[in-house]
Amino acid sequence: MDRLREKSFVLWFNELSINDVGLVGGKNASLGEMYSHLKNQGIDVPDGFAITSQAYRYFIQEEGLEEKIQNILSQLKGNDIVSLRKTGEQIRNLLLSATLPAPLTEEIEKAYNKMCKMYGQNADVAVRSSATAEDLPGASFAGEQETFLNISGIEDLLDSVRKCFASLFTDRAISYRQDKGFPHMKVYLSIGVQKMARSDLGSSGVAFTIDTETGFDKVVVINSSYGLGEMIVQGKVTPDEFVVFKPTLEKKKKAIISKKLGEKNKKMIYGEKSLIKEAEVSEEDKNKFSLSEAEVLKLANWCVEIEKYFSEKYGHYQPMDIEWAKDGKLNKLFIIQARPETVYSARKANVYIEYRLDEKGELIIKGIAVGTKIATGIVKVLDKTEDIGKIQKGDVLVTRITDPDWEPIMKIASAIITDEGGRTSHAAIVSRELGIPCIVGTGNATQVLRDGEEITVDCSSGGQGFIYKGQLQFSEVEHVLGKIQDIRTRVMVNIGSPDEAFRYFYLPVKGVGLGRLEFIINESIKIHPNALIDYDKLAHDPQNQEISEKINSLTRGYPDKKEFYVEKLAFGIAKIAAAFWPYDVIIRFSDFKSNEYRMLIGGDLYEPREQNPMLGFRGASRYYSLEFKEAFGLECQAILRVREEIGLSNVIPMIPFCRTVEEAGKSMRIMEDFGLSRDTDKTLKIYMMCEIPSNVLLAEEFLEVFDGYSIGSNDLSQLTLGIDRDSNIVSKVGNENNPAVKKLIKDAIRICKEKGKYIGICGQAPSDFPEFTEFLLREGIESISLNPDSVFKMIPLIHDTEVKIG
Repeated sequence: MDRLREKSFVLWFNELSINDVGLVGGKNASLGEMYSHLKNQGIDVPDGFAITSQAYRYFIQEEGLEEKIQNILSQLKGNDIVSLRKTGEQIRNLLLSATLPAPLTEEIEKAYNKMCKMYGQNADVAVRSSATAEDLPGASFAGEQETFLNISGIEDLLDSVRKCFASLFTDRAISYRQDKGFPHMKVYLSIGVQKMARSDLGSSGVAFTIDTETGFDKVVVINSSYGLGEMIVQGKVTPDEFVVFKPTLEKKKKAIISKKLGEKNKKMIYGEKSLIKEAEVSEEDKNKFSLSEAEVLKLANWCVEIEKYFSEKYGHYQPMDIEWAKDGKLNKLFIIQARPETVYSARKANVYIEYRLDEKGELIIKGIAVGTKIATGIVKVLDKTEDIGKIQKGDVLVTRITDPDWEPIMKIASAIITDEGGRTSHAAIVSRELGIPCIVGTGNATQVLRDGEEITVDCSSGGQGFIYKGQLQFSEVEHVLGKIQDIRTRVMVNIGSPDEAFRYFYLPVKGVGLGRLEFIINESIKIHPNALIDYDKLAHDPQNQEISEKINSLTRGYPDKKEFYVEKLAFGIAKIAAAFWPYDVIIRFSDFKSNEYRMLIGGDLYEPREQNPMLGFRGASRYYSLEFKEAFGLECQAILRVREEIGLSNVIPMIPFCRTVEEAGKSMRIMEDFGLSRDTDKTLKIYMMCEIPSNVLLAEEFLEVFDGYSIGSNDLSQLTLGIDRDSNIVSKVGNENNPAVKKLIKDAIRICKEKGKYIGICGQAPSDFPEFTEFLLREGIESISLNPDSVFKMIPLIHDTEVKIG
């Protein structure tokens, strides 16, 4: 049977397994596995067949092409791009002009006729190349060859087969093999012929079972856009993005922790005369998501099952890169490809390299960051691949968009910047594989940046990438990751922006001691909550037309403006909680001062002007006030959603700046009114910031209301010593090491321990003053929460200090 299979020109998906990679390539082998073993689990895979690598060999041999190809290849001059182009074009023309042998065409026609009986006359199919190398099991040829969509009729199918065979010698494929040292004639080609899912009437995209920017492996990241998937791969649209948390998804929770509406201006659909064509997306569709939440969760479940299946097959954890399509005619989801994710899988498991910008620069433009690296170089703006002569090794490639023909140029660049595209565009995918920073979706980098300009490309700050003027200094810090040290005091981390959370999942910490809602409000929402609550009134007031227009722009896709606020908060909280699951994640309710709230859109309409906002309308005093009560309710709803709907029960809310016990009681009752109640949720804990002297002096009374304290040493020092920490004149008077401050902290720790309540600290002082850390440990502090850049420095110090004390 095996010998017969090896001589076959065509094998159906149900005849294939992962053991057939040498015969049909990785794509088709994976399709065979899924079709045979996962279809029964409810994962829909369109049927099809593979034209084997044996068919390609037979074609080359029968037409006497091997020697001719070798002769042309012998003229290739190293990495010379002009020579590469000439060589590739000659070989492709040679293959395209050759005749497919009759026995091969007969088998292909027989298989296609069978497909037409299954799906109707002239069934529309996708024809995908899949290179393989029997003697080179470690080789990866993803994306090097061509794909043809909406192929209908046997003549068009055979023509596409010839084009696929010829695409084994695209410029990029030749260049890749040259770089890797792979013999050209030892690499063969298989072709997958698969029934098209009518995503031209629906949507399509890609999904990864790992965050491709950070390596965080507890999420499924789904990109989606209308029409055929080529628009996403080509980077012509910024797709919708959904992030789903695997652990709570498996508990049947609504585990979406992030949702971003993309700029989906165009889509690829079936053409009348041409095979496919571009079309405009309607205004209505642009402003809504291309998948429903139910579809996102179904697709994420499928992705998790696919990952589990292939991890078991490979004998190790294997994240997957998956292509999917929603058939708009059948209103059904399909998996159309799955392959191992190769970038993070190949990295050292216990080493993390952190990139840090060492100096400030002038920001020129920003976009979507791909990867976490920093690079510098000279700008080269290229309109088309014919301009390749302009770029030298180490230059920064700046262009509108890239496609596979750009790959020989991309690999000599120090960084890549594009006007268009998202995280799964061609530029993003290739830059990850090359290990270089990339910023996509800048909008107008090709207009803003100039040839010969020196710039710094910074992808180290989370989701956004920044381009600075000049070649700035930066450093690379290698962290060797080990197990969390066995120390009594919990080391936690302070997290600001949710986009940073996944970057720090690797830290050897036990949770988050402080997550700030202010970062989410500032970065993701930007609108005063009362302006969203009063949106209908503002929209009908001519004097507030500008504010309502700004709100409309930012809340695109959200008819309910309050829902925008709740969902954005919930997603921000959820990303932080997911990154450090299952450890406690303490989320502080908003602690903006009135002057900071005024900076938000619409803030002028609702905020008082105060002489000293630091000591004014902030913290708990807001939450029960008539002016802010409903806005605080939106924060409560967000935390409730994260804990109950998404299932991240490790989130612990915390009340800041609570001056009196009466305020504590009022705040707690408001929380209960909005659903955050320890009576209905027995696992819910609620903490309070200990940052006012009254919090220590009346600690026993406050702790009757709350489940624990987190010491805010910055404000506690300021209010104990009567200094303004922002004043250069008096800021030198004292700090956390002052005896009065330490006495208050000592008492707070003692009382919490006596009452069996949580006590931690989330201020900057432990990072700044090693002797202060020793004091905290001696007093028995339960946890110390540090800024991310201090963790590796402080853990050995905490460990050694505990050993001395203990």
